[in-house]
Amino acid sequence: MEGVPRDRPVLLAGATGAVGRALVPVLQASGWRVRGASRDPERARAGATALDWVRLDVDIPATMAPALDGCGAAFFLVHGMSDGPGFVERERAAAEAFAAAAADAGLARIVYLGGMVPEGVPSDHLRSRLETGRILREGAVPCVELRAGMVVGPGSVSWQIVRDIAVRLPVQILPAWLESRSQPVALADVCQVLVTALGLPLEGDAVALDVPGPETLRAGEILQRVGDVLGRRPVQLRVPLMSPGLSAHWLRLVTRADPRVSAALVHGLAHDLVAADDGIWSLLPGHRRTAFDDAVRDALEAEERTVSARARRMERLIHRAAKLAGR
Repeated sequence: MEGVPRDRPVLLAGATGAVGRALVPVLQASGWRVRGASRDPERARAGATALDWVRLDVDIPATMAPALDGCGAAFFLVHGMSDGPGFVERERAAAEAFAAAAADAGLARIVYLGGMVPEGVPSDHLRSRLETGRILREGAVPCVELRAGMVVGPGSVSWQIVRDIAVRLPVQILPAWLESRSQPVALADVCQVLVTALGLPLEGDAVALDVPGPETLRAGEILQRVGDVLGRRPVQLRVPLMSPGLSAHWLRLVTRADPRVSAALVHGLAHDLVAADDGIWSLLPGHRRTAFDDAVRDALEAEERTVSARARRMERLIHRAAKLAGR
């Protein structure tokens, strides 16, 4: 099956999220017309006036048909993360409603960004992402599901947690469960494969492809490498006893990330998130994935524009105190 015709716009559900914001200029540079979707289009329009904004609330199916009307394809980048009791069921219902609305609108393709399959029992957060992908792939509209682990870039919650730990903790406590491995991928690479997925020929009606970064790293290695880029060398203390749940409570004191979202992500780190092969990169032999250290440099530079002046002052004081202590 061929890709999406270019005579109709693509709907970007999740346009105000970290990946959505970064994807818009990449799509536009590739010649696509983009329709941004948001629960609050007026507020979104104030921050990105160049887009055609429409209202879309995935928890309200009635908003889907007007948002999708006239579109040729849609990106589904909406994730509830951990939005209270019953969020898994709400995510499932939203995916089912979106798949049905996309079929009624005559879309040629859905592109969905989800998470990798863990080596073990998935957390509720990962299970919900995988379930969303399954529902969309089983719908009537051809679907490309892309599965990524930690996305290294501004606004990514998993990156924000890593960045804040690396910058703010000269002494880092690493529970044994953080020996799990992952393949962090640069935000720029994720945007590239999302755009590529619109034109990807499909042998059937759906496909699920991993989007691994170029290196497989343990959590401690990730923090060390971020420290190297920052010119710092933190002390890492490995402890045998600290559950993901206890770690999530501790992180509330360190990171700027939403505590519920942090807890969901932490529980998802208990198992390896490693692709079985090169995934989508095997279809893009000419694309050179961004090296992890380069992705970190780009993300840190962009983060300087999002961290408050008060937080930066606090981080500089921590850094100076660590230097005086010989760290």
